[in-house]
Amino acid sequence: MSNQLNNRTGLLELHIAVLLFGGTALFSKLIPLSALDITLLRCFIAAIVLALLVKSMGSRLRLNSQKDYFVAIGLGVIVSLHWVTYFASMQLSSVAIGMIAFFTYPVMTVLIEPLFTKTRLKRADLLSGLVVLIGVGLLIPEATLGNDVTLGIAVGVLSAMFFTARNLLHKRYFASYSGAQAMFYQTLVAVLFLLPWHEVEISSIEQHVWWLILLLGVVFTAAPHALFTSALRQLSAKTVSLVSCLQPLYGALLALLLLGETLELKTVIGGLLVVITAVYETQQSHKQSRQQQRTTD
Repeated sequence: MSNQLNNRTGLLELHIAVLLFGGTALFSKLIPLSALDITLLRCFIAAIVLALLVKSMGSRLRLNSQKDYFVAIGLGVIVSLHWVTYFASMQLSSVAIGMIAFFTYPVMTVLIEPLFTKTRLKRADLLSGLVVLIGVGLLIPEATLGNDVTLGIAVGVLSAMFFTARNLLHKRYFASYSGAQAMFYQTLVAVLFLLPWHEVEISSIEQHVWWLILLLGVVFTAAPHALFTSALRQLSAKTVSLVSCLQPLYGALLALLLLGETLELKTVIGGLLVVITAVYETQQSHKQSRQQQRTTD
């Protein structure tokens, strides 16, 4: 009974976290600032909240070794580039299109990870890559970067590349730290990295915009990372990964309800191809992990 309750609590926490992650995209349209300034202010608020969260859990902020600080700096720079391109993608196109372009990252991970693990790439994975290309191709209105939507898709795919790099490097060099502690360092580094390029004068930001920034930093950044970490402790990695694939759906629904963004049929088809392929690759990845565990046991 206790396990069942933990699973239900974990699933609820996970769905709320994924819904909030999907909701971050709305702020690209709601906050009247550049993608860089949104990211900078978001990370500033999130770093403070995450530091307080780590201390409230009785954990220390200090890292285990000097090498880990260099890793944290690298991850923070990559995360900042990921978030700037993530918001820019949606400002150029739409929330749904930007999120679909970004969600090419699960397939990118499958195609790139063999370089880290020194394993062979499977034909099925190459086929998945082709399906995702077709899905993204359906989103493109015209094959020129002079079109804002096409440029937004290209920037969204670039954001996916940064996110893929961050995840693979984090898994290899920084996985021993909790989600809150890891994200504290990454958001802090992002603030320091982006600060020299900020464009907006802090004093010129209106009060209602500050409330949106606080909402983004606390409720849509720090809170979902804490919920996500908690869910990981109670659920299998496979369940977490599969539910995470709902993020573009949640983002598109929120954009429809709150921003009035509608979807063309070919966007829906392209999005389904990308998300279904992401789900398939997630399942295959966990099946392969289980087989490797049985071999080593």
